[in-house]
Amino acid sequence: MAYTMMGKKHGMMQLFDEKGNAVVCTVIHADPNVVTQVKTKENDGYDAVQLAFEKVPGKSQYTIEKRTNKPQLGLFKKAGVEPRRHLHESRIDPKDAPPVGEEITVDHFNEIEFVDATAISKGKGYQGVMKRHNFAGGPASHGSGFHRHAGSTGMRSTPGRGLPGGKKAGQMGNKQVTVQNLQVVRVDPENHLIIVKGQVPGPRNGLVYISQSIKKSTTKKKSQK
Repeated sequence: MAYTMMGKKHGMMQLFDEKGNAVVCTVIHADPNVVTQVKTKENDGYDAVQLAFEKVPGKSQYTIEKRTNKPQLGLFKKAGVEPRRHLHESRIDPKDAPPVGEEITVDHFNEIEFVDATAISKGKGYQGVMKRHNFAGGPASHGSGFHRHAGSTGMRSTPGRGLPGGKKAGQMGNKQVTVQNLQVVRVDPENHLIIVKGQVPGPRNGLVYISQSIKKSTTKKKSQK
């Protein structure tokens, strides 16, 4: 069963492999995800399992319910689950789906060797073409007048307009990015941590979706044979 779990990027660290080489790793803190709904083709038109993550904070039940919109509040009450901030669905066979209210922990990744991580990248604001698209820029000598400009982007009377999709200045970052084939270095069930090799997009405490790798679907058991 390939669930897509939700967690938060905790930060980065270094670990050492068997040869003594330093390995750059990202630490993801993933509290248990709760099953809030099991969807079927008969009722919903498709098969999926809905998971919820991160409890809504509040000193009283009244405050928690006020911080949750009414449709989701009704969903959580029906499932008998405390309100959560984030919801996500995973397409799996309903026969293999766990019951509503069950918690999915990081133990799910114990036998998975590679994962894909999806998150919103850091926003870098409005940037020029040199920073955004790695343009070389113009001559650096005095008097050239176009050190960091994009250069010509138009054309003659046919078609007489700038074609869409060109590389120009604009907003950089703040987009959904997926990094594939990240190796799972360590799973810490006690502290709800997943440590993966490499970088994960987004800032600290940013929401991260972790799923079994599509291109490298081998498990640790198979790789040891």
